[in-house]
Amino acid sequence: MAIAELKEAFRLLRQLPVLWLPGIAGGFLAAALWITFNLYGTFFAGRLMVISGLVLLIFTTGMLTIIRNREGGILALLAGGIRYYFRVLLPQIVIVSAIILIFMLLTVTLSLFGISDMAVATALAFGFMTPTLIVTFFFDTAAVFEDRRIFDSIQRSIRLVFAHVNSVIAFLLVYLGIFIGGAIALTFVWEAFLFDKLEPVSRYNETQLQSFTPEQLIAMIGPEGMWITAAILFISTFLLLPILSCYKACFFKKLAGATANITQQPTIGEFDSKGRWYKY
Repeated sequence: MAIAELKEAFRLLRQLPVLWLPGIAGGFLAAALWITFNLYGTFFAGRLMVISGLVLLIFTTGMLTIIRNREGGILALLAGGIRYYFRVLLPQIVIVSAIILIFMLLTVTLSLFGISDMAVATALAFGFMTPTLIVTFFFDTAAVFEDRRIFDSIQRSIRLVFAHVNSVIAFLLVYLGIFIGGAIALTFVWEAFLFDKLEPVSRYNETQLQSFTPEQLIAMIGPEGMWITAAILFISTFLLLPILSCYKACFFKKLAGATANITQQPTIGEFDSKGRWYKY
């Protein structure tokens, strides 16, 4: 099932070029975020990250409306993004808040048992966070494709995942394979462009590598490396965001259709004189 939906996603990206617009917007925002971090530090970069996420949500939500209708242009994408904006944003806030709450509860519980190691708390938090993200992964597609509200969209995602565990696992393996494979490929391109600047790192001993900080890396690549990194971030977001989002939407449609076919039962009845349906 997972490969068929990936092929369908690529067909949609060829047929509807507007689906690449979220990738363009996300690419510019990712590059701007990186440049802001380098030039102005984490204070402004952190605030720009929040603003960028809120802006990008309009494009990704609008993208789902285009995929649902299989037609539309830029105006339709923006209109759909605005219409379903809070239908997607509010469940997202609920999920993130739940994950933060779990982490806080784990930290408090461990401290009560005399365990103050943050590494243990973080590992346990990831152990709870990962299943939570998996079962709620399709909340946004449920909100847009089926016009569901906050908690209903989350419940719909959970039900679909539990009803099709094997298919979802296959989908996630392909999804992560695309993401990791694309990230590795673009990392090699980045290293190729900055080989001369990064070459001294290959001569570092273990102690130097352990003490090597991101700030040192930024200073090593210099202004030229900053712009090359921004370009790589733009390309990676431009390519991966539309492909993965479209793939997820196509897979959700397949899951929702399969569930409907399983649960739909034939009914026998008749209409009365006022057009009301009575089931036997």
